[in-house]
Amino acid sequence: MTEVLWQPDPERMRATRVASFRDWLRERNGPDLPDYDALWRWSTTDIEGFWGAAAEFLDVRFHAAPTRVLESDTMPGATWFPGATLNYAEHALRPGPGKGDDDLAVVFEREDGSSARRSYGELRQQVAAVRTGLLDLGVRRGDRVVALAPNAPPTLVAFLATASIGAIWSSCSPDFGARAVADRFTQIEPTVLFTVDGYVYNGRSFDVRPTVERLRASIPSLKATVLIDYLSEDASLPDAPHPVVRWADLLRPNVGVELAFDAVPFDHPLWVLYSSGTTGLPKGIVQGHGGIVLEHLKNLALHCDLGPGERFFWFTTTGWMMWNFLISGLLVGCTIVLYDGSPAHPELTTLWRLAEQHRVTYFGTSAPYIQSCLKRHLRPAREFDLSALRAIGSTGAPLTPEGFRWLADEIGGNVQICSVSGGTDLCTAFVGSSPDVPVWLGELSCRSLGAAVFAYDETGEPVTGEVGELVITRPMPSMPVFFWNDPDGSRLREAYFETYPGIWRHGDWILITDRGSAVIYGRSDSTLNRGGVRMGTSEFYRVVEGFDEVLDSLVIDTSGAVTPDGELLCFLVLAPEAELSTVEPRLRTELRGALSPRHVPNRFIVVTEIPRTLNGKKCEVPVKKILAGIAPERAVSRDALANPDSLRPFLELATPERPG
Repeated sequence: MTEVLWQPDPERMRATRVASFRDWLRERNGPDLPDYDALWRWSTTDIEGFWGAAAEFLDVRFHAAPTRVLESDTMPGATWFPGATLNYAEHALRPGPGKGDDDLAVVFEREDGSSARRSYGELRQQVAAVRTGLLDLGVRRGDRVVALAPNAPPTLVAFLATASIGAIWSSCSPDFGARAVADRFTQIEPTVLFTVDGYVYNGRSFDVRPTVERLRASIPSLKATVLIDYLSEDASLPDAPHPVVRWADLLRPNVGVELAFDAVPFDHPLWVLYSSGTTGLPKGIVQGHGGIVLEHLKNLALHCDLGPGERFFWFTTTGWMMWNFLISGLLVGCTIVLYDGSPAHPELTTLWRLAEQHRVTYFGTSAPYIQSCLKRHLRPAREFDLSALRAIGSTGAPLTPEGFRWLADEIGGNVQICSVSGGTDLCTAFVGSSPDVPVWLGELSCRSLGAAVFAYDETGEPVTGEVGELVITRPMPSMPVFFWNDPDGSRLREAYFETYPGIWRHGDWILITDRGSAVIYGRSDSTLNRGGVRMGTSEFYRVVEGFDEVLDSLVIDTSGAVTPDGELLCFLVLAPEAELSTVEPRLRTELRGALSPRHVPNRFIVVTEIPRTLNGKKCEVPVKKILAGIAPERAVSRDALANPDSLRPFLELATPERPG
């Protein structure tokens, strides 16, 4: 039996919002659902009943009422809440429990000590002022407003003001390179650009104005740039090729104006997120006001149990969907905690100190950060007062069983471990946790409500207890409304629906247990297939990166790419004092025993860095293409990488591409 690391307290469980939802359903002569599993099954079979009930229970405010919940359930093309109108920003800022004028909405910390706070009243005033400023600049419904800005209060205000108009938001982190930003923003033809003058990271300040100048020159649709003086009050930009408005000058003339919200259709575009762009131009993924309001209310209220009085933190940048998820904490009336900077400056305990300082109740981070804390043998609960903490979220990569164990031992067995998996594609987690479901070692506790997630075998049949393709068989409201510049929908269909027509194929390996919990095994397009035995890369990384001498790794199976049999190659970033000759024999022994003799690499190769996307994900497929001899410019976009120079050793190993 898999070990249980955390059990919900019965008294606490009765007070959760998901328990209240089940009671509410029963009181209204709805289904009697005694536990989470029964609720999940109902939510994925009677999807109209579930999403309609969720919208009512979570108080989604429609200006015009929908004619029904779901007009068409085909994928792609499901039509949710036809006829309904609403606005995301209104749900974030409307008065309600925990959202009085004096209630704290935002806490902000920068790594250099700069900080700020905003009450809900102050946030409403600033959004009203910036909304008016945007209207004065000519922004209208459907226009695009973009931001090269960090995870800070002005960015949040600019987004909410944009959404209040019905304009469409898109953001990139200021550490993105000029080409990477242009590849994203140019294709959506924005009207206004918000930008900072620079940012702080790892103890250094970076001036981004050269990037901004290149960007302004490359986007002819821009009518104005709004400059946020993030590093220096004296920063400036030239008033060409279009006017520059300082942040303070956008706010000052509009102090005290009335806040308003334009009601838009349920599927009206809210924002554009982007695919990684490692193998081509990043795809613009468009999600709608209504789908995001409903999905994020469901996830944050029912799964995360967030609400008034809670402090919600997730370490993220504005270039990752977790920023969009984090700021949606405003929908449920909690205080969101924003941090801008390196999680390891001046030391790796920085985020735990932040959690202590601000009495964070729900602390979100990435699996690699947890793994780094484990390998450094940190003991945060002994060093910091984390008594306010009740849940820890982890995403971005599969969390290893050792990571689960470290959290239970060093943060506390009374803290729920919420390992979740989802994607930018839906801007949510569809496998994760619930406050009324136990946490088992190494497993994601449950499939999310309304998410009909299954594992499919090679014949397209659902399987339990076996690894299969992660699919979603019923539509969800936050699925993309469309891809940008995809008028016939062909790119969207190709991305998710080609393998199983009418069914969403996500591209991950998943195992669903008979308890309803799950394990993610990595991307299905980077599977290790040795002698007919398939294995996800996450199992491999768990073994290799469990060694203190290994800081990072990348495994590539070249079977079928270079030669029919191919090689299994393991690239290692070693700790400063480690030697390959010492660690390799131990790695081989451990891999043989933990996985199989077939999964012992043919070669271990030391490199200085592992190629990663701008959001920190390992570039397995692009590296495999390079090693197969595909021309580098066809295999990967260097501008989509956080560390493009890391490709050099892989290019040197590459087999030349065959003519024709």
